[in-house]
Amino acid sequence: MLTAAQLLLNGVALGAAYALVALGFVLVLNATGAVNFAQGDLVMAGGMLAVALAPLVPAPGIALLPVVLVLMAGLGLLVSLAAYLPLRGRPHVGVFISTIAVGIVLQNGATVLLGPEPRAAPPLFGGGTLRLGELVVAEQSLAIVAVAALLIGAQQWVFARTQLGRRLRATAQDPEMARACGVPVTAMILATFALGTAYAGAAGLLLANQFFVTPTAGGDLILKAYIAVTIGGWGSVPGAVAGALVIALFEVGVSAVLSYPVAMGALYVTLLVVLVARPQGLFGEVARRRA
Repeated sequence: MLTAAQLLLNGVALGAAYALVALGFVLVLNATGAVNFAQGDLVMAGGMLAVALAPLVPAPGIALLPVVLVLMAGLGLLVSLAAYLPLRGRPHVGVFISTIAVGIVLQNGATVLLGPEPRAAPPLFGGGTLRLGELVVAEQSLAIVAVAALLIGAQQWVFARTQLGRRLRATAQDPEMARACGVPVTAMILATFALGTAYAGAAGLLLANQFFVTPTAGGDLILKAYIAVTIGGWGSVPGAVAGALVIALFEVGVSAVLSYPVAMGALYVTLLVVLVARPQGLFGEVARRRA
């Protein structure tokens, strides 16, 4: 039976990957005020991209990470140009529908190109384990935590320390005021879509080794991203990360002690409690109208 420390590490590794999904989701949400319902399918696309590139790059999976980030950022620009910018002056329901359409296109495209069966990407560094005393640690779990922490830390540094980050934050907080102050709001929205989609692709790469990836996996992932930002607080970046960790600890910890269906039931009960007791989320972000 897995020890509590091993369960905790597995939960943190899964939560770190989910955090990248939720982080990309909330970045776009803050910048546009609309929900990108293609985020889960973009994670799937990142995993499938890693699977497709693996035979071409005979190296550990970490070598695929820069390529996946760049290609997925380019895909994010295409998504914003096709599904958001033409509709941004209209009711948010238009973006709601357009991003769902993008997700369906990605699902069917992946099915046509790679087939419907589950696929696995190569491990980031190795598929073995490390023994630390009595604790047996999977190398992949440690690598997932390290890579996700590096990406989230880099995002926080950019937002806190650079001119680009200040412009991105200004666009998220008040686009009209930012535009009046000379911030190129449209360019910042494009950059946000690129960043959010790159993070989705990184999450797909991280998840596709241990948990496999299928063309229909996006629906479950977008639901988890939505739950994460609801628990953590709409618009809160730390809240999105915390909410993702909560989901993963339920999936790993509670399911190991009881069962997966019980864990999922307990997660949704927790979600209902948060919605009733603290509808603004655990981090207290002031609620705004969303699509």
